[in-house]
Amino acid sequence: MRFSVYQVSRKGGREKNEDRMGYCYTRDSGLFALADGMGGHPEGEVASQLALQTLAAAFQREAKSSLKSPLRFLQDAILAGHHQLLRYATEKGLVDTPRTTVVACVLQGRAAFWAHCGDSRLYLVRGGKLVARTRDHSYTELQQTLSQVVPIDAKFNRSVLFTCLGSPGKPVVDTVGPVTLQTGDRLIVCSDGLWSQLDDEEIVELLATRSLSDAVPEMVERALRNGGQHGDNVTVLAVEWEAVEESDSAAGVSTRSLGEDVFASTIQASLGETVTGDLDEAEIERSIREINEAIQRSAKKRP
Repeated sequence: MRFSVYQVSRKGGREKNEDRMGYCYTRDSGLFALADGMGGHPEGEVASQLALQTLAAAFQREAKSSLKSPLRFLQDAILAGHHQLLRYATEKGLVDTPRTTVVACVLQGRAAFWAHCGDSRLYLVRGGKLVARTRDHSYTELQQTLSQVVPIDAKFNRSVLFTCLGSPGKPVVDTVGPVTLQTGDRLIVCSDGLWSQLDDEEIVELLATRSLSDAVPEMVERALRNGGQHGDNVTVLAVEWEAVEESDSAAGVSTRSLGEDVFASTIQASLGETVTGDLDEAEIERSIREINEAIQRSAKKRP
C-alpha cells in the first residue's frame, strides 16, 4: 500500500483550536480521521482528542495487519468514542458532556470505507470530478433532502446538528464502502471551518489541479480569509491513493516493508493517561509541521 498525505490545522478567529486529526497505518490498512469539538459544550478539545484516541486504540488492536470488517470496525470504534465521552463526563462530574463530530476513513486493499457522525466531511475526487461526499447530520442538509418530497417552510441554522458523539441519545453513524480506488484518487477529511467557507467546486478544483502540499495550505488560507476575524477552526487532512507499488513514484508513505505487527500512528493511542486537552496553537502547528516535513523528506528517498 502506498499513499501521500498532507495536513493543516489552524485556529482561525477562535480562542482555541478544538479540531483534532491524524492517521494510523499497518502494512495492509490505513485509518485517517478528524474530529471537531463542539462549541456550546464543555471541553470540545477533549472530546475531539478522546474520539481520535479511541479510534487509534481500536485500530491498533484490530488491524493485524488488516481489518476483518472495516465498516463494522468504523461503526464500533466511533460508538466506543461516544461511550468514552460519557464516561469522562461522569468521572469528572460534568453537568454537560463534551461533544464532537467525527469522520474517519479506512483504506485497505484497493478500497475505501468511511463513516461519519455530525458535519465533518469526507470528499473523494477522481480525475477532477467529485465522486463522493458525506452528507451532514444537520437540519439544513436534512431539510434540503426532504424538501424534494415534502415542502418545508422552516429555515434552520446550518450549524445545528441532530447527532454527534457525547449526546444523550445514541449517535447516528453513517457508513459507506467498499468504494474501489484508482491510482491518483484523492480523499480529504475536513472540519466545517473549511467547507462552510469554500463551496464544493472550489475544493474539487484545488484538489484536482495542485499537489497536496500546495492544495491543502491554499484551501485553508482561503477559508481563513473568507471566515474573517471570527472564523472557525479550519482543519484538513488529505490523502492521495497510489495503489500501484511498482510505480517509480517515491512520494509519500509505502507500507510494503513493514512487518505484520508493525503499527504507526500520528495519534496518541493510549487511553490510560489523563486527557488534559491543553495543547496550544503553537504545539498543534509544530506537531503538524514536523509530520509534514518527515513526509516530504521520505518523498525524496527512493524505495
